[in-house]
Order: sequence, then C-alpha cells, then structure tokens
Amino acid sequence: MQGKIEVSYTIICEKDTYKEITIKELISNEKIIKLLKSEFARGIRNLETSGNGEGRIILQTEKTLYTFVVEKQDFADLVELAEEDARLNKRLKKECQAVEIIDFVTID
Repeated sequence: MQGKIEVSYTIICEKDTYKEITIKELISNEKIIKLLKSEFARGIRNLETSGNGEGRIILQTEKTLYTFVVEKQDFADLVELAEEDARLNKRLKKECQAVEIIDFVTID
C-alpha cells in the first residue's frame, strides 16, 4: 500500500454541548416570545405566536478541525496518530483529552 491519507480530527472536551430545540419548545418559552416581540414587533399589541414545531435549532460547541497526513500503511493506527499529533501541537488540555476522527481521504 503506497500513498498517503489526509486525516481530519477534532478535540473532544468534557464540557462539549449538543442540544436540539424544536420551534414548538422555543415559542412556548415566555422569555423568548417577549424577546421576539420586542425585536420584530415593537409597539404592536395583541399578538399571538404559532409554529409548526417541525423545525429544529441545534446548539453545539464550536469545533476546530485539524488535519495531518500519514502513509496508507498506518491506516490501522489513525486514532493513535491523531492523539500524537494533538499532543505534539499542544491541543490536548486538562478537560480535553480525546480526539474524534472526522474524515480521512486518500491523497496519493
């Protein structure tokens, strides 16, 4: 196996967040409705809010994507090599001790 693989990964931290909120949940919150009315309907009275509830809003921790290149023969060790790359570049910190392989692409 000759050639190279470009590997993309992110760092996983303990405080990473992922939350999905439906439109129905959003418009059932009085604080959100008050904010929407003050921003988009200032001075207008007797408003009702409604929504179909099918739309989703996702709140998640923003991640930086890091890449490095390895030989194809090192395919079985991609996770270890990603962890080593993160350590060498001082990306791993106290609360961020793991990596997640996002993608790998053959480049040669």
